[in-house]
Amino acid sequence: MPVDRTQRISRRRLGLLLGAVVVVLVAVNVANKYGPAGTGLVAGPLVALGLLLLGRRAGLTWHDLGLSRRTLTRGSKYAVGAILAVAVVYGIAAAVPATRPAFQDGRYDLQLSAVLQTAFLVIPFGTVLLEEVAFRGVLHGLVNRHRGAVWASVVSSVLFGLWHILPSLRLAEANQAVGAAVGSGMGGQILAVAGAVGFTALAGLLLCELRRRSGSLLAAAALHWATNGMGLLVGAALATVQFS
Repeated sequence: MPVDRTQRISRRRLGLLLGAVVVVLVAVNVANKYGPAGTGLVAGPLVALGLLLLGRRAGLTWHDLGLSRRTLTRGSKYAVGAILAVAVVYGIAAAVPATRPAFQDGRYDLQLSAVLQTAFLVIPFGTVLLEEVAFRGVLHGLVNRHRGAVWASVVSSVLFGLWHILPSLRLAEANQAVGAAVGSGMGGQILAVAGAVGFTALAGLLLCELRRRSGSLLAAAALHWATNGMGLLVGAALATVQFS
C-alpha cells in the first residue's frame, strides 16, 4: 500500500475517532449545563468508562491512556506534590487581601454538607474523572499515537478550553474578582468566557506536561482536583470566617 494512501487512512481514522469523542463530550457538556441536577455525577463515570473502552478498541495501550501500573508510583508522588503546591499557593492567596476576592464565587454559596459533597464527590467523580480520561487520556493518547506529543498537548488543551464555554457563561456574575475585572453586561460576559477558555487551555497544557513527566493520569487528576476542590474549600472557609 503506498505511503500517501496509508497516511490518508491514518488521518481519516484519527478524524473519525476524534469526532466521535468530541460529539460525546458536547452531548455531556450540554446535559451537565441544562439537564437535571446531578447529571454530571451520573454521566461522568459512565462516559469516562465508555471513552476508555473506545480508546482501547482503537488500539491504545494503558500506557497511552496514562493508566499503566508501571507509572502508578511515580504518578502518586507527583500527585502528592501537586496537591501540596496548590495548598501552599491557595493559603498565601487567601491570606492576602488583594487576592482573597478570587475565592468569592456565588456558584459555591453552599451549606457545609453541600461544600463537602461537592469537593469530595461531585468534583472528583463528576468533573475530574471524565475530563482527565477524555482530554489527558483518550484524546491525548489518540493524537499522540498518530501525530506526536506536541500535537497531542495542543489539540487536547484547545478542546479542554472550549469545553469550558458553557460552564463559564455566568462567571462574571458569580465571581467577584472576575466581575470586577471584566465589568458587567454582554461585553463583560464575552470577556469572561474568552478568558476562561484561554486560561483553561493553558491549564490543559500544564496538565498535559504533568501527565507526560509522570506518565500517569493520576498526577494530572490530583492537580485538577486540588485546583477546583481546594478552591471551593478555601472559599467556604473564608465565607464562614467573614460571617461568623
